[in-house]
Amino acid sequence: MELAQVRLLVSDFPACYRFYAEVLGLKPQSGAEEGPYEKFSPATGSAGIALQDRSMMAGLIDELAGSATGHRSLVVLRVDDLDAYCEQITGRGAVLAHGPAPLTDRMQAAHLKDPEGNVVELQEWLLAQG
Repeated sequence: MELAQVRLLVSDFPACYRFYAEVLGLKPQSGAEEGPYEKFSPATGSAGIALQDRSMMAGLIDELAGSATGHRSLVVLRVDDLDAYCEQITGRGAVLAHGPAPLTDRMQAAHLKDPEGNVVELQEWLLAQG
């Protein structure tokens, strides 16, 4: 078994597309800015984040037809230099809800929300894991 991606069901696809591509700087696979689907990849690693228009899945699972409420997911992205990355993304319009600040003695983190309210954690490991 292999993890292919984390897929977020979103209602405002264009706003979420811009957030992941322009604010966080992830690379879109196809450039489908209006949806209904797009996969984003970081510069390194094989994992990806995908967006899918919520209405598309509502046709398959009835309970998804209503409006989503609350924080439904937490996407975690690891970066090499958290302070520098946070400076870059706030310059592109990101609003940090927390940090950058130590989360544990081995990691610092910052948190923000995408346009649909999904929480994104940016983390930098301070010590090599052993």
